[in-house]
Amino acid sequence: MPNFFHKTVLVTGASGGIGRAIAQQFAEHDAQVVVHFNKNERAAKETLESLKGDSHRLAQADLTQPDELPNLVETISRGMGKIDVLINNAGIFEVHPILDMEYEEWQQIWQKTVATNLLGPANLTFCVAKHMMLHDGGKIVNISSRGAFRGEPDAPAYGATKAGLNAMSQSLAKALAPHNIFFFVIAPGFVDTDRVSPILYGPQGDEIRNQSPLGRVAKPREVAHTALFLASEGSEFLTGCIVDVNGASYLRS
Repeated sequence: MPNFFHKTVLVTGASGGIGRAIAQQFAEHDAQVVVHFNKNERAAKETLESLKGDSHRLAQADLTQPDELPNLVETISRGMGKIDVLINNAGIFEVHPILDMEYEEWQQIWQKTVATNLLGPANLTFCVAKHMMLHDGGKIVNISSRGAFRGEPDAPAYGATKAGLNAMSQSLAKALAPHNIFFFVIAPGFVDTDRVSPILYGPQGDEIRNQSPLGRVAKPREVAHTALFLASEGSEFLTGCIVDVNGASYLRS
């Protein structure tokens, strides 16, 4: 069983869904978990209260604001000693089909999505990687999407930013391996979270579930289990990998 005793794990967007499940999974394996949130403090506290153990804490930051991130990392390192694992989970998904968009709205959604899904993780990764270089390295797991590969016709900014996250992860896997910093990507398909439940349990639900030969979508805990495995000791030679967690709903060569 993986053991994260005396390891600090920062999970962004941990107020619910996949982020909450990842935080819970690491806490079950003795990690000190930092539950990051932006605006939803109430839900973040619910995550915190659900974690096994009592060495965890909350951390607030708007990841789209670059100036907040060095302070976030410094505050965590002062309080917890160091950051051993970063899970870049926070992200947004906004529908914006080009056929139905006015130009101004198109620009706004792209700017917001790029700032949240790509620049935020990139800037936080920079700050955490600099910290890890002073503390014997670490592991960074980025949550991407199958949409980076199959396309997102109704949310092209989302697909593009997840593809960018994949490329960034693989570039930095090559750049930082000599510094004992390892990068991994998880690319889920649909996951049964509160955010997507209106879709899953609406008219499209059966079609979405039947995309997988398993006849269902992923559970948050299944994505969390993959994150735990990738961040565990012994995974180092997987650096730069992208792991599909989509129940064979989309297979790429």
